[in-house]
Amino acid sequence: MLSRRTILIVAFIAGTLGFSPAFAASPQPFSAEAFADAQKAGRPILVAIHASWCPTCKAQTPILSQLTDEPKFKNLAYFVIDFDSQKDLVQRFGARLQSTLIVFKGNKEVARSVGDTNRASIAALLNKAL
Repeated sequence: MLSRRTILIVAFIAGTLGFSPAFAASPQPFSAEAFADAQKAGRPILVAIHASWCPTCKAQTPILSQLTDEPKFKNLAYFVIDFDSQKDLVQRFGARLQSTLIVFKGNKEVARSVGDTNRASIAALLNKAL
């Protein structure tokens, strides 16, 4: 049996080296091809319209990180669109503001929110994609 200290050391080393749980849905820059592949596969999808200067986006980031680490979101495709440099994609998704979160179930948009920093309501939003 491993001691608590051993587990903590292994967790620290894994975190330092950039390993994450196998079920974590890591954010990735939006790619039309990857988005289309996720839709064809019927995967749950999150598209986050993000701006680095946005305090609401900064508040959403750790919440989304915690939620997407949950095993139930292991198949979630998580895409990030930069509000400032990817205006064509912002328009494509009909986002008017940064901090917009859009969830899809396969090809269909099932919900969106703007400016939400409440963990429970963001969790509810993500659950709609499952």
